[in-house]
Amino acid sequence: MEANGSVHEIDEGLYSRQLYVLGHEAMKKMASSNILISGLRGLGVEIAKNVVLGGVKSVTIHDTGNVEWSDLSSQFFVSEHDVGKNRAEVSESHLSELNPYVPVKSHTASLTESFLEQFQVVVLTESSVEEQVRLGEYCHTMGIKFIMAETKGLFGRVFCDFGDDFVVTDANGETPLSAMVSAVTKDSDGVVTCIDDQRHGFETGDYVTFTEVKGMTELNNCQPRQIRVLGPYTFSIGDTSALSEYVRGGIAHQVKMPQTTHFKSMKASMASPDFVISDFAKMERPGVLHVAFEVLDRFRQSHQRLPRPWNEEDTNEFLRLFKEVNEGHPARVEEADEKLLKLFSFVCCGDVCPMQAVIGGISAQEVMKACSGKFQPIHQWFYFDATECLHTDPLSTKPPETTFQSEQQRYQSQIAIFGKDFQDKLARQNYFVVGAGAIGCELLKNLSMMGVSCGGGTVYVTDMDTIEKSNLNRQFLFRPWDVQKVKSDVAAAASKKMNPHFHVVAHQNRVGSETEHVYDDGFFEKLDAVANALDNIDARMYMDRRCVYYRKPLLESGTLGTKGNVQVVIPHLTESYSSSQDPPEKSIPICTLKNFPNAIEHTLQWARDMFEGVFTQPADSAQQYLSDPQRYLERTVKLGGSQPFEELNTLKRALVDERPRLFEDCVNWARKHFEANFNNQIRQLLFNFPPDQLTSSGVPFWSGPKRCPHHVVFDVSIPLHVDYVFAAANLKAEMYGIPQNRDRAAVSSMASAVAVVEFTPRAGVTIPVNDAEAEAASNDGNADHDELETLVKSLPSVDQLAGTVIRPLSFEKDDDSNLHMDFIVACSNLRAENYDIPPADKHKSKLIAGRIIPAIATTTSLVVGLVCLELYKLAQGHMKLEMYKNGFVNLALPFFGFSEPILAPKKKYGETEWTLWDCFNVTGDITLQEFLDHFKNEHGLQVSMVTQGVCIIFSPFMEKEKAQSRLAMKMTDIVEEVSKKKIPSHEGALVFEICCEDEEGEDIDVPYVRYALKKPQRSSACSLS
Repeated sequence: MEANGSVHEIDEGLYSRQLYVLGHEAMKKMASSNILISGLRGLGVEIAKNVVLGGVKSVTIHDTGNVEWSDLSSQFFVSEHDVGKNRAEVSESHLSELNPYVPVKSHTASLTESFLEQFQVVVLTESSVEEQVRLGEYCHTMGIKFIMAETKGLFGRVFCDFGDDFVVTDANGETPLSAMVSAVTKDSDGVVTCIDDQRHGFETGDYVTFTEVKGMTELNNCQPRQIRVLGPYTFSIGDTSALSEYVRGGIAHQVKMPQTTHFKSMKASMASPDFVISDFAKMERPGVLHVAFEVLDRFRQSHQRLPRPWNEEDTNEFLRLFKEVNEGHPARVEEADEKLLKLFSFVCCGDVCPMQAVIGGISAQEVMKACSGKFQPIHQWFYFDATECLHTDPLSTKPPETTFQSEQQRYQSQIAIFGKDFQDKLARQNYFVVGAGAIGCELLKNLSMMGVSCGGGTVYVTDMDTIEKSNLNRQFLFRPWDVQKVKSDVAAAASKKMNPHFHVVAHQNRVGSETEHVYDDGFFEKLDAVANALDNIDARMYMDRRCVYYRKPLLESGTLGTKGNVQVVIPHLTESYSSSQDPPEKSIPICTLKNFPNAIEHTLQWARDMFEGVFTQPADSAQQYLSDPQRYLERTVKLGGSQPFEELNTLKRALVDERPRLFEDCVNWARKHFEANFNNQIRQLLFNFPPDQLTSSGVPFWSGPKRCPHHVVFDVSIPLHVDYVFAAANLKAEMYGIPQNRDRAAVSSMASAVAVVEFTPRAGVTIPVNDAEAEAASNDGNADHDELETLVKSLPSVDQLAGTVIRPLSFEKDDDSNLHMDFIVACSNLRAENYDIPPADKHKSKLIAGRIIPAIATTTSLVVGLVCLELYKLAQGHMKLEMYKNGFVNLALPFFGFSEPILAPKKKYGETEWTLWDCFNVTGDITLQEFLDHFKNEHGLQVSMVTQGVCIIFSPFMEKEKAQSRLAMKMTDIVEEVSKKKIPSHEGALVFEICCEDEEGEDIDVPYVRYALKKPQRSSACSLS
């Protein structure tokens, strides 16, 4: 896309993560869409931010009003100095910085119908109901997509009208499924049976077409057929009686069929609303709130203001109006929740950043749907509330009205909801934000706007990564000139600019055992909670363990494309993050990778393994050998099975046999490597298993998931062949410090001149057919000592290798100049050509081989908004489980699911109940005997085994003499003796795991032991002494 917004070419470097969510076609449609966003308070700027990041043709922001003090609690692109200036004009330059491809301009006059004609999507956020209806009717008539979004305190709503016949090209955004076919019946309702190693995953009503069917060839590339699922491996496809007889093979491919959705205008929909449920525990609320928002508009028209915060007089007037309006409303509510209506009136004049983030993220995604036809739109009303954020039982324990009043102060809109005391409490909070990527940036923005740590508290943020171009599309605190700077530093500075009172401290540390001297007892003791903004499971689980150990609340969240989740972990109340985990990803069988691939995922994984096996691991081994040959050889010869031979042969090839001196040597190697992998290996495989071979049961060997391959003959006129040699040769040169040659024609000429020895398949070569055979082969016997010694002696000495340059290449997917992905793509697609698997372009290959997590700013905005709503509850001190909400959302569907967190499971020893949050607390350095006696005398527990990390301190199978000698030793002395290292000075306590028996000799589960080395900190005190 060009800078003026015209469609040209999508910048994959910038939009890469979003492209994996939306796809190229949807992005191109967005790039031809002009968007109007009216109302630039907190909600409007949140929507505009997400839409600009998304990459539309242009965004026009509209507001006739000026910045007020009440805007500062959520409008992150205005400051105290902007009070009195037009909101749109102040915000324009800030929004323009977010994306160089999206022009942003402001409009400050009233909206007219003629002005709307230039836009494909119109969004209203601060309009009266009269204006919403008037402009909504015009947009519906003119075919302009119309969205209305607004928030009032802790209540929000979204309305969508995309016209009479809106076509959705892809309702869910999921990758189309495919399944291998083993049989198709010839019948009036033909039944397809899939191979039984994997469920087909289809649903009744899906459409499929076929490829590679033998016999019943009419199915190949047929018009999509609607299916009816009969079982996990079978489905029917309609009449097949007139088709040929099925012989074998075939792949069924899911086809996404366009769906047409009909929308009513806003006026019609107000009278007859369709709701998307936000919380299934609040099924009755959308109807009540639908009328309440209309009543609020009437109140404002009558009084020229909203109801005053927590004002009984205004609330009574609001309730009276509600009864009056509801009585004659076409969407009349039979039973209205008066408590809900009171809360609505009490807080509706407030304004908080997390609510804007939630509604703003949802609304911005609807804008993208309107532009692209990608994903199912909201049909047509969505209502959301977060009344649980208020203090416990707010109606019966309501503080004086003055508590919620303030003027000319940046938090006055938040104070109107929660009161001054709560605002002061937020200001004193200490938080640890772990990660400064997409979620981290949104968190810091929200915390800054909310006033967290703005008066005595501190937010600590850590991230050791630097900013890359691909981050700019969703990590909105970063700008192009920040690329290569440290994320945490830039994010902290940007969030502090939004609120100068925000006290944030940036670190550049990875969280883990190596930084426990930084994030020690003293650090965690002062924290109120931790908010994770991480992108990997290991780091999440580590922080979860630390929060459990220190009894700190944890706000956990994550996104995957349009999907997001939020989990709140509360000490002594809920389970922890690690208590439940997703099942591990299904791995690809070794034999499938090595010899029998049937999908592009298999060839890409093979290519990744090839990269590591050629450009990384050999150089790693060589560096270890060069730095300390004796230690390296001692370790290598101890490896099991055939591994010593494989390792040493790899080393010898790297240092001797395949070590290049000139770039021409690199090309020679690359050309021969091509021959070995895509010609010779395949010919050997077909020699062992000819195309017509049958199994012992008479079934063709090459059937089902086994695709019969063919070898590839190198041809310098075929670009893919040269791609491989060009990338491989240059990477080999880089590995050995040889100057690269990026002249493609020169490399082609060199490759043509390489003499390649004709390959002849050999008899007696064993090729494993399954993983069991492969594992047996790798563990087959021990290395022959004499042969191994001969191989070791053939290695050159370190002196002979003086001056050798060799360095491992670390795979980096996002640098398009390093040739890493070029090698992966060429290698994978050549392998795919061997097996007649459809190839993948560089974009798709990068997703799979680079294990990229698709991401989009809208989901991040929504998820972090939900996180910060939970933060309010933590700050309120809620200890009722039903006040908290774990959430799972999918903006594509759209689906919103909320549930209470799961209680921490209770266990029991004797009469004592305990959970994962409990531990035994032992203070003072005592002997092992005293330690054992403590548990016997104080808890009636016979300790049979004591461990500390990987160290065994005491066990029943320990030598009697050793056990006896340890009984008199201090616990700390035993730990240092067994671990062979001193206990670090920053350690405040040791953690011991104990195995116990009760008085009847039965094994029982018990908590771990916290063995305090210093005076125990308050937060570390345990429930059990």
